[in-house]
Amino acid sequence: MANTYSQLYVQMVFAVKNRKSLILSENKDKVEKQIWGIASNIKCNPISIYCNPDHTHFLVSIKPVVCIADAIRDIKSFSSRYINENCLLRGRFEWQTGYGVFTYGQSQIDQVKKYIENQSEHHKKRCFRDEYIALLKAFRIEYNETYLFDWID
Repeated sequence: MANTYSQLYVQMVFAVKNRKSLILSENKDKVEKQIWGIASNIKCNPISIYCNPDHTHFLVSIKPVVCIADAIRDIKSFSSRYINENCLLRGRFEWQTGYGVFTYGQSQIDQVKKYIENQSEHHKKRCFRDEYIALLKAFRIEYNETYLFDWID
């Protein structure tokens, strides 16, 4: 075959360090646009994003030549730098170490987009900890609670 064709979809989930609610509503759009742009520059095709005050859900289509760990590292690093350089909050902003990555097929994309876009309503009923553990279980990912995000309840 002369060319390579692919369509890979991943949802990235990452949290603010110590799960502090630092992504304020007045800065939410700025942070989302920055993350969207960073992803575009590293060969990810953004589909949907929602920055909650303490964590982010980001759905992208990704090329097979892109290392997911490198993409998330760059997204977190460059967005942290943007938040800090533009003084979008008092003090220093950091994302927590670690992340979740979940893969989807084409037939699931509309449902995942709705899920991401409906985060504000979703979190009125379910906390991030429960949501994240449910994702890990749904995708049959083995985990040790000791090494999950730092939870502040």
